[in-house]
Amino acid sequence: MTDHERQRYRQSVAYSRDDIDTVRDKTDLVELAAEVTKVKRSGRSTMAVCPFHSEKTPSLSIDGSKGLYHCFGCGKSGDVYRWVQETQGLDFAEAVEFLARRAGVTLTVDPDAAKRRSQRESLVEATTIAVEFYTDRLKSAPDAGAARSYLRSRGYDGGVVEQFSLGYSPDDWESLVAHLRDRGVRDDTMIKAGLASRSRRNTLIDRFRGRVMFPIFDVRGDAVGFGARILDGDGPKYLNSSESPIYHKSRLLYGLNWAKSAIVRADTSVVVEGYTDVIAMHIAELPIAVATCGTALGEDHLDLLRRFSERVVFAFDADEAGAGAALRGFDRSVPGDLDLRMASLPEGKDPADVVADGGIDQIRLAIDESVPMLQFRIESELAKFELGEPEARAKAVRGAAGVIALHPDQVTRHEYAVMVSRKTGVDVSFIEQAIRASGRRTSAVAPDEQHENTDPQPSPAHRSPLYRTELEMIRVLLGNDVRLVDVEVSEELFASDETLAMYTSIKEITRGAEPGAALDLGAAIGSDDTDIAAAMRRLAMEDRPISDPHELASRLQVGTIDAEIETIRRKLQTIDETADAQGYSELWQQLIALEKDKRSLRSDQ
Repeated sequence: MTDHERQRYRQSVAYSRDDIDTVRDKTDLVELAAEVTKVKRSGRSTMAVCPFHSEKTPSLSIDGSKGLYHCFGCGKSGDVYRWVQETQGLDFAEAVEFLARRAGVTLTVDPDAAKRRSQRESLVEATTIAVEFYTDRLKSAPDAGAARSYLRSRGYDGGVVEQFSLGYSPDDWESLVAHLRDRGVRDDTMIKAGLASRSRRNTLIDRFRGRVMFPIFDVRGDAVGFGARILDGDGPKYLNSSESPIYHKSRLLYGLNWAKSAIVRADTSVVVEGYTDVIAMHIAELPIAVATCGTALGEDHLDLLRRFSERVVFAFDADEAGAGAALRGFDRSVPGDLDLRMASLPEGKDPADVVADGGIDQIRLAIDESVPMLQFRIESELAKFELGEPEARAKAVRGAAGVIALHPDQVTRHEYAVMVSRKTGVDVSFIEQAIRASGRRTSAVAPDEQHENTDPQPSPAHRSPLYRTELEMIRVLLGNDVRLVDVEVSEELFASDETLAMYTSIKEITRGAEPGAALDLGAAIGSDDTDIAAAMRRLAMEDRPISDPHELASRLQVGTIDAEIETIRRKLQTIDETADAQGYSELWQQLIALEKDKRSLRSDQ
């Protein structure tokens, strides 16, 4: 079990490691997959139509004995728990509970974790009662007339109110507090849930008063908070729930609980600016829209969305403010595993306005014709300048270069440089020079940010000439091939940062395992969401014969010696033989010995 997994278990699971392993052992991954997609068994392996992307020819490989799946089309991979998380939209603890019920396993609850879960349940229950209270007031209370008029002006009928549990908070100090007390909810629970607060006189009062209420649900459908729109009087137009044990705005997306299934089917999510935009698109039979809850879209939001699709389209008002909302939070971030795009809407109109004007087809077209986020940012940068003037063109190129430099892929940077060259008339070589210069400045001013992610990242710059051979050795190690018994494998054989990290993980996995015994890779790396674990799952699931480990080790040893030889040769070129005769002679002796070792290894191959 990796440190990453241990942390996840401590943070999110109320159950023992033994229970988690028991549930895993009693779950047939192939049968589990067959419940949501078409599978075809072929010997030990099983191929299936991948439910995570559109395809006709099966590319999802499932190995029940290893407890792993991997799609060679979209790259999704994991174990039984990740499968349930990805297909059912559950978190890890919920996936354990789901599979335990399915396998008939009684889970042993950790007392401390149970206490935390019990608190969560009480907060969710109080919030759910508040949702029902506000909805009932909206439907029938005389003082909710203005709220009903507002919703009718948006085109919302009773069906919409029911579908989205819309409500009205009375313009009184203690209406909800009194109702919750009647239902047995404790005062401290109301406060923790963000439903009430203490007044100056230390009395308990409602947090929301005189507002149209938009309940916010988490991805599993639990009520966790509210967005509240004012009707009259002073105060912010929208007031959201305060942060609480169940309400974290940086990890919530309004509408995702309703949209997740449609997002998976469409392989696209659409991020809009407000609650009414989400509702408008759902009403117009485009139920793939979500919105943040009073904050800019961040990495945690993207983590939520990538569980359901890789394509994320921003559909904001096309004016300057809307575009700015789309760009906040991405100044120094280009998530390479997500296809972030920008849809162009009529200026001054948000999705709700367009839908109200009967333009849902216009929104569909805007989504289909959306452009990559980086392209949108570059075009926005160029639009700031008068490109007919030489000095303005120079400023435009430097601004665009700063944006392009953020992208990690060299080919992509070149393609955008070509695009900027076409738009500005500046030679592409000057643009690429500006991109390199901007990249160096970014590295110089933000060294700490470069090291924030401590997980080893696969990078072509750190791959040796024998990278493919190193990967094949990793495959042999993952298979715990019995032929490894008399093969000397050590970290010195792996020149790539990526394969070295894999080897380090495998040493933990294989500790104490008998040669040739099947490794429980599902338990070891199935739930780990690092790039290294994903690469290991892909290697483990490749269906082809495994190479001879003796031959692989010999080739890698030769490669190690070649690297040492090259190092010594470079040193010899820098030494003055006359001034340092002893040092020069010692290096030559080392070189001769290495060449001898290399010939010996090659004669054994």
